[in-house]
Amino acid sequence: MSASPPTRAARRVLTAWRGIDLSEQERAHADRARSPAHLMPNVMKRLGLDQRRREAEVAKVWRNLIDPSVTAHAQPAGIHKGTLFVNVDSNVWLSEIVRYRRHEILERLQNAFGAEFIARISFRVG
Repeated sequence: MSASPPTRAARRVLTAWRGIDLSEQERAHADRARSPAHLMPNVMKRLGLDQRRREAEVAKVWRNLIDPSVTAHAQPAGIHKGTLFVNVDSNVWLSEIVRYRRHEILERLQNAFGAEFIARISFRVG
């Protein structure tokens, strides 16, 4: 529950009681005061929490959307500037995925998250 600004009469009474007019300072303080709801998006952005949440969503969707034979050998490692980095456990699986399944995987993930979030996939042994 927030307090409403004092009326003119209330300000006059406060000024008389205090012996000094602080209405300008109170107004300046009220203008700067923000609720946590206004601050949280900026805090989340600075800490990278929104990006981490999206990466966790990608990992969850990866397990449910991609062929289990692929997910047994390849896991998302992170996203940077629209590129999803995926670690693959061997050169054999890297070759299999890149040659035959890359486009299918990219299409499925873009349908789930949007082409602007996942524009490319980079597979690497790791």
